[in-house]
Amino acid sequence: MIAFGTKSKRPIDLPRKSSKLSKRTVSIAIIVLLAIPVTIFVGMTYLQDQKYLFISLLVMIECMIPFFLVFEGRHPKARELVIISVLCAIAVAGRLAFTMLPQFKPVVAIVIISGVAFGGESGFLVGAVSMLVSNLMFGQGPWTPWQMFAAGIIGFIGGILFKKGLLGRTRTSLCIYGFIATMVIYGGLMNLYSALTSHSAFNLNMLITFYVQGFPMDIVHAVSTVIFLFFGAEPMLEKLDRIKVKYGLIE
Repeated sequence: MIAFGTKSKRPIDLPRKSSKLSKRTVSIAIIVLLAIPVTIFVGMTYLQDQKYLFISLLVMIECMIPFFLVFEGRHPKARELVIISVLCAIAVAGRLAFTMLPQFKPVVAIVIISGVAFGGESGFLVGAVSMLVSNLMFGQGPWTPWQMFAAGIIGFIGGILFKKGLLGRTRTSLCIYGFIATMVIYGGLMNLYSALTSHSAFNLNMLITFYVQGFPMDIVHAVSTVIFLFFGAEPMLEKLDRIKVKYGLIE
């Protein structure tokens, strides 16, 4: 699953055509950063946080739109969908494999690798789908859309940063990003969710309390992401590079 193996002598970095963000990526950023948070907010306020399965479905649709835009004007082939499905399956299987270790999960690491290898759009899709599918076993709830968005946005931002040349494919660079993203983005959003859905009146002191209480588990989650990236990022990215070259997959 983590793709251990002897590192190839071939450099892992592949040349990038351009660091300029396309109009498609900009439009996707608008969808991700505006539409999905609005959907979650509507579910929490107007639907009293009870229709979480419906909200999850809406978030899934909004996650799929950017992925479909990748194939605009093209004829997508099954192999392009298969590799994304396999990455989602690896993330789900990894989360299930470490059930006995609270918050020690490889999901965020797989999502970051997906975003770096195939772009921010695919990284977002892998993160969102992985959380939705794995929660079929862990339990669905009003937290599901938040987990989908948190994991997805980490993959999306990772792909954008790599595209702009701000994130390298070295162990050090990926591990630093993985730690910060897990602590700030995933931990920050999920602790915010806990504070918003508590029965107490929402205020700054209560929010700080939830962040302090969640800090130990966030540290465990962030450290686990660093460990999985340290051991698995380079060999997995190398194998994904081979697949991209052999089958001409999306960038």
